[in-house]
Amino acid sequence: MHLYAAYLGGDLGPGRVGEDHEVVFVVADDELSARRAAKAKWGGQGRPHVDALTRVDKIDGYAIGLTPGGEGDATDTVGYNE
Repeated sequence: MHLYAAYLGGDLGPGRVGEDHEVVFVVADDELSARRAAKAKWGGQGRPHVDALTRVDKIDGYAIGLTPGGEGDATDTVGYNE
């Protein structure tokens, strides 16, 4: 199993121009499974597509390891002024 970061794109609501985007993280065996899992997490309207997919093995010299730890996601998001 590997950690993947996916950059999703999809339709905006009625009357909007362009497309909506969001980043999601998924754990999957391979790229195809990661794409499917990422699209299932899409929070926008309409059908999503994957603009970019990155397998995350190391960041800043630190290895990424995965261990089972329960159900669902646990992420903290910090805004511009925090």
